[in-house]
Amino acid sequence: MRKIICPDYDEVCTAAADIFALQLKQKQDSVFGLATGSTPVGLYEEIIRRCETGEMDFSQAKAFNLDEYYPIEKNHPQSYKAFMDLHLFNKVKFAGTQIPNGEADDPHAECARYDAAIETAGGIDLQLLGIGINGHIGFNEPADVYPVGSHLTSLTESTLIANSRFFSEGETQPTTALTMGIGPIFKAKHILLLITGSAKAEVAKKLFDGKLYTDVPACFLLLHPNVTVIMDEAANSGRKE
Repeated sequence: MRKIICPDYDEVCTAAADIFALQLKQKQDSVFGLATGSTPVGLYEEIIRRCETGEMDFSQAKAFNLDEYYPIEKNHPQSYKAFMDLHLFNKVKFAGTQIPNGEADDPHAECARYDAAIETAGGIDLQLLGIGINGHIGFNEPADVYPVGSHLTSLTESTLIANSRFFSEGETQPTTALTMGIGPIFKAKHILLLITGSAKAEVAKKLFDGKLYTDVPACFLLLHPNVTVIMDEAANSGRKE
């Protein structure tokens, strides 16, 4: 696991965009695993800027998103499809993009379909991840048992509280989601984990103290052979170098 410390959030996004650019340079038809949430927004803005200047081109690349609320309509403003359209897909051309279907009649069949689609695409070349305050990656929440494949999961109270700011007062907030499992994530050839803000300092400290906390899903990344972690100084504040 390689760690890069940047002075601030903007520098984290720039460093992450550099890794995306290198992946495209090495393989124009790369398959990217993408994430939602506040952390990658700056990265997506930098990718859009570079695409507009001709520095990057995703027209031969494909993308699969980590997760989606369930159930939720595709056009709901808080769906992750709407998020990705707003922050990336409406401004950057991909050869293909997929997000778990939050309107699927059978969520379990949808998860199986999604895993098969990733395999058919050749697997993920670069998987982008953020991390929850409780250590979740995707919506793989802390648990005694982790499903290997993509699955329907119940969101923990801490995740619901953290995400509640995105929903208006009186608006129904989904309590379950479809998420890539640890298995599809681990099959990625390269994993890029972004950790920013002082609120993530405590969980980041656990990730680097030499122990495998089974109640911190992100700790399983310690077992992957090719992980790059980019952090800002605030997220690194809980650890003495």
